[in-house]
Amino acid sequence: MKCIQKEISLQPHLRGFHLITSEVIDAIPEMRDISVGFLDVFIKHTSASLTINENADHTVRLDFESHMNAMVPENLSYYKHTIEGPDDMPAHIKASIMGSSVRVPITNGKLNLGTWQGIFLCEHRDRAASRKLVITAYGN
Repeated sequence: MKCIQKEISLQPHLRGFHLITSEVIDAIPEMRDISVGFLDVFIKHTSASLTINENADHTVRLDFESHMNAMVPENLSYYKHTIEGPDDMPAHIKASIMGSSVRVPITNGKLNLGTWQGIFLCEHRDRAASRKLVITAYGN
């Protein structure tokens, strides 16, 4: 079994949902040598997350952001962890809800995503720095 692992840094993104499929694929060209396997992508942060969803219509990303902000609002009186600003605690909650990793099958050296699927960075902070991902491809 082949196993390749790399850590990459994404450029800083504004708050929102950002398609990063191409950046992930470009970071691990060795994936082309795997006929059957998996690609795991893990984000090393507690205020951003990853998801797989529709990559064709940008309004899906806008609706995700709007819904997450309604579901987990800022400035709630019971938040104690606010030292980094009003988006601090909500960002941690959103990251826990969305998740810190995604797994995608690899088939014949390519990600076996659905026609309309892509990998997204879910940036929950207003002014985030670069985000680090650990990408692991494994299989035969």
